[in-house]
Amino acid sequence: MTTNTDLCTSFIYTLAQGIPLTREQYRILIEQSHTNHRVLAAELAQDVRNKWYGKRIYLRGLIEFTNYCRCNCFYCGIRRSNSHLPRYRLTEDQILNCCVHGYRLGLRTFVLQGGEDVFFTDERLCHIITIIRDTFPDCAVTLSLGERNTDSYRKLKEAGADRYLLRHETADPIHYVKLHPIEQTYAHRMHCLEELKKLGYQTGAGMMIGSPGQTSDSLAQDLEFLGTFKPHMVGIGPFLPHHATPFATEPPGNIEQTLFILSLVRLLLPDSLLPATTAVATASKNGRIRALEAGANVIMPNLTPEIGKNYELYNGKLRTGLENVDSLLQLRTQLAQHGYTTPVSRGDHISMDKTIHQEE
Repeated sequence: MTTNTDLCTSFIYTLAQGIPLTREQYRILIEQSHTNHRVLAAELAQDVRNKWYGKRIYLRGLIEFTNYCRCNCFYCGIRRSNSHLPRYRLTEDQILNCCVHGYRLGLRTFVLQGGEDVFFTDERLCHIITIIRDTFPDCAVTLSLGERNTDSYRKLKEAGADRYLLRHETADPIHYVKLHPIEQTYAHRMHCLEELKKLGYQTGAGMMIGSPGQTSDSLAQDLEFLGTFKPHMVGIGPFLPHHATPFATEPPGNIEQTLFILSLVRLLLPDSLLPATTAVATASKNGRIRALEAGANVIMPNLTPEIGKNYELYNGKLRTGLENVDSLLQLRTQLAQHGYTTPVSRGDHISMDKTIHQEE
């Protein structure tokens, strides 16, 4: 007789062979797995990552350039209804100085992340992107600016943006409503992701693990969606509450389950770029290394000036000062001690990076 333990092991090996599961199989795996399954998934995820990317860990310079946001997501600390949060916008010169500093540190991707700030029009953003690309022609520009219209995405792409991160947050339409006010719709979020991919962006999706109202079936729908949409990047982190949101008293997401889902995504999307997110590092003392051991291959040191402490998405958001030269050297040393390398590279998705070849 086949037990649930046997089924979970079988499902993990099936994923490792590049075969997606059904939603029901994902649900069983999420509900019935235990520590041994998580260890197995992590070991296989590392093998798969190493096959495609070796032990290269790509570093990106994160610039959180505005914490203004027109949205009112129930989980987010920079939501527009948070009247106690000091707001800021970096100037064009401040943004460029962040890039100069990051370039000297060997970073070759800059991630411009911010709330949905109406001040930053297409014209302003295109100008900033153009300056960065002209100043650093060997670097990639990644944007994480939320939902915009297709014409806006096209203009930003034409200005030189290479990648766009837009977490879908949940692929369960019922769950989506529990996380967002009525004016923000599941259909529009998915439409934005489809448009980004059509426009040729290296496109990133992602979700929170353990967000209020999330069920094992919700997570199964996330995995099913990722297997169909096939994003180039997937950001995964635990839900962490913020004191000035409707979810202030909700419990945080489970770090073990978060790392397990990360491993499953690596098996499902073997060539994807998976960051060891700040949320994982915040939730667990050795979160970044644990995420790499679960299959991640991207880390994003924060280049934002001190004012960036107000980019407060959740309580206790980690700010390690990795933009400091000594700290970044320490990070690289730490990674080297675990057998990882940190190339001076744009770190593109393998389908768009001709310098990397899949290992036999």
